Amino acid sequence: MLALRLTRGARPAVQLRRLLVALASAGTGFLLLCTLGHAISHPEDASGAVLRLAWCLTPLAATVHFALAVARTDPGTRPRPGLAAIGLGPARLMAVTAATTALSCTLGSMLALLFFLHLRGDLTGMPFDGAAADFLAAGAPLPLPAALTLLGLVPVIASVAVGLVLRPRDDRSSAAKREARSYGRFGAYGRTAAREPFGAYGRFRARRTAGEPAEDRTAAEVAHEPKRTGTPPARDGEDMAAARPAEDSRTDDLDPAVLPSPEEAPKGLPWGVAVLAAGLAVEAYANRQGTTPAAPLPGGLAGTPSVLVGWLLTAVGLAIAGPGLTHLCGRLLQSTRPGALRLLAGRVLMAEATRIGRPLGIVCAVASGAYAMTTLYDRTGPDVGPLTTLGLALVTSCTLATLLTAAVEAKHARSDTTAALVRLGAPATMLRSAAALRAGALLALFGPLTLVVAELAALPLTG
Repeated sequence: MLALRLTRGARPAVQLRRLLVALASAGTGFLLLCTLGHAISHPEDASGAVLRLAWCLTPLAATVHFALAVARTDPGTRPRPGLAAIGLGPARLMAVTAATTALSCTLGSMLALLFFLHLRGDLTGMPFDGAAADFLAAGAPLPLPAALTLLGLVPVIASVAVGLVLRPRDDRSSAAKREARSYGRFGAYGRTAAREPFGAYGRFRARRTAGEPAEDRTAAEVAHEPKRTGTPPARDGEDMAAARPAEDSRTDDLDPAVLPSPEEAPKGLPWGVAVLAAGLAVEAYANRQGTTPAAPLPGGLAGTPSVLVGWLLTAVGLAIAGPGLTHLCGRLLQSTRPGALRLLAGRVLMAEATRIGRPLGIVCAVASGAYAMTTLYDRTGPDVGPLTTLGLALVTSCTLATLLTAAVEAKHARSDTTAALVRLGAPATMLRSAAALRAGALLALFGPLTLVVAELAALPLTG
């Protein structure tokens, strides 16, 4: 009931994203039901039914990934003092978000079931003059348990994925955890950051400086206090300005302390490149097996199992290498004496590399796969059917929507930085120019990469 109330009280943009999740779930559920209908109408073709069900895994994965991205941008996942006061901590908020995701996906599955029954003629008669009766098994009874099992795949998998990704985590290091589990002086739980030696307070609390009471100062503060030589200590911004060379004066109008701190580079780039190279090698090896389609693709597309494995490895490699490539793009933007605009754009890209890098890699994988499929398509064969068109449109739409949703999440994550820049007097044109510069840099890196991967994936099979 609480999940339903939070769903009803969300903003229109949040409701729109949830509606898109429901539509994606409806498309995937309809494809699964059509696979069931083909299996019912063609009981002798068991291998074909299994192949069609295997091809439905790609839209299923795209839908679950999109639902996960929408759940991450859901305002219900953010801890709020009002909810925490009534006992809704991070764990319960995660459960509410998982329930909301399951509710959206269930709505989509029910829409798919109603549309499927309508096309079968079970509700108002057979539409389209019975043109869809072949893959809908209109003349046979529909096994309701099997249909409900297939329709429950998207809500169950999506809600479980949301619960696993958004579960509360302890981000402290192992050393900090061990420090927190230890017992301090006089049985106190945990230790202080600095251990005070014996006699630090002196006799009769004599550890007192001019102008400050003794009980307000600690030994650690005294040890780190700068010596008073008549010159006040410089602030952090002045130290950074003094440490920069004189010729880099173009970045003086932007305080580096306001910018996002550059995070450590993702470590998946070498692994992603290795998996990508392995996928391209498998596709090149598939050319030696001949052109007989041992595992035909839906809609008259020809392929072999090695081709499918190669495409899968290529997509996984691009997804793994995406964060590292995004971080590298941000680092390149800041090279060779950057100005304020390039420094801001590069820092933001480095901070958001993990968040938007993986959706970018998946979009590149889908684009390269679509190009390879159009290259391998047999012009003399049958036309691409409606189910294949629906599957391709569903995968493409979900990957693009996931990328846009990740961009929205990144915008919300850097809202504090944007507000700080506005308070410092940064013009709005500068923020828009930085966003355009980031988009152009990503397009300049990932666009040619997608074309190269697509050409390499299709070249061995068309030579």
